Amino acid sequence: MAETYDVLLRGGTVVNHDGAGGRDIGIRDGRIAALGAIRPEAAGEVVDCTGLHILPGVIDSQVHFREPGLEQKEDLETGSRAAVLGGVTAVFEMPNTRPLTTSAEALADKVRRARHRMFCDFAFYIGATGENVDDIPDLERLEGSAGIKVFMGASTGDLLVEDEPTLDRIIAAIRRRAAFHAEDEARLRERAGLRRPGDAASHPVWRDEIAALIATQRLVRLAEKHGRRIHVLHVSTAEEMAFLAEHKEWASVEVTPHHLTLVSPDCYQRLGTYAQMNPPVRDERHRQAIWAAISAGVVDVLGSDHAPHTRDEKDHPYPQSHSGMTGVQTLVPIMLDHVNAGRLSLERLVDLTSHGPQRLFGIRNKGRIAVGYDGDLTVVDLKRRQTIDDSMIASRCGWTPYHGVSVTGWPVGALVRGLRVMWEGEVSGAAGGEPVRFYEGV
Repeated sequence: MAETYDVLLRGGTVVNHDGAGGRDIGIRDGRIAALGAIRPEAAGEVVDCTGLHILPGVIDSQVHFREPGLEQKEDLETGSRAAVLGGVTAVFEMPNTRPLTTSAEALADKVRRARHRMFCDFAFYIGATGENVDDIPDLERLEGSAGIKVFMGASTGDLLVEDEPTLDRIIAAIRRRAAFHAEDEARLRERAGLRRPGDAASHPVWRDEIAALIATQRLVRLAEKHGRRIHVLHVSTAEEMAFLAEHKEWASVEVTPHHLTLVSPDCYQRLGTYAQMNPPVRDERHRQAIWAAISAGVVDVLGSDHAPHTRDEKDHPYPQSHSGMTGVQTLVPIMLDHVNAGRLSLERLVDLTSHGPQRLFGIRNKGRIAVGYDGDLTVVDLKRRQTIDDSMIASRCGWTPYHGVSVTGWPVGALVRGLRVMWEGEVSGAAGGEPVRFYEGV
């Protein structure tokens, strides 16, 4: 009896761990069932991908979707809509919500809110504090848990872990790879007077490269002491990259599109507080070092650090203005533009956004285009020229730092477990998001 498929993607160029080449993809019951030349009459739905490239579904392993408690900025529905419009098929969401995601109950509430309301698949980080250290081994393994997240210097109140004894206890307790925001809070307090009222360009002066390096060095030292896997988020400095290149045994490295694309002082002159992030966008020396680290293989993954705030919150005079910008919807087009400019290959981008997250975090059945894997696919047109505009942004805050920027390369489709959730800028069908599954957990 002839094989049949629910969906057939036909005529595209598949980009995967074994290179790029023309192959059809047959999907059955949400999973990839065949690769190669497939007869169109064998499928219930045929998607013509002639002239397009098909990537493993992009996994954005750092987003802030703000729900519960901060829905005026974003919620799980609007954030996931922005994600699939940008070609992102799974996200890891952060714990600095209200209430904080620091318990099994808070995680279960997020999973309940997200299931079949988010358009992409999802996992949620659990914030580590001095109070929940003993629970970490259990919290890491719960359904929907992306693992542990620690804020070492982000001025995040009850989630801030700035003292080394508590950090030592947390790192000793983890079993899965844990993620860290590495800036030294003591140095930030000492340098707070360097902030110039009304001048966002002083943000990287205050939160300087030494604050980042001190925290990263402390983090790596404790990881090596305990033999634990750590993930350093949004690395933004040349000094950190040089250090991490020598300490890869236990430490993995994330970078962001904004640290690769924006540069000080230009971004602050153009965007003011809308370029304000933690850690900050820095000068060209640091940007070039991050690109060099991608070329050298030091960088493992790319995350957007999508962190939306309302225009009112961004319009407060610096330093009362909020740090954070949108990014999940623009991650793919911004990085495809870098691919077209020759800064990295399409295969390297796939490694940073699909293979890398799967490898580091032990994701089951995602991150590759292979028989038996989930039918998560990001379909892109490498030749499409498009200008990014605030009006396109599906996030509740409705703005992007890339407003008016023209890019070459655009996501035209997203499939999640074989369901076409986005095609040509239209989100289609009911939301069907499910928890990402992990080898070290549920």
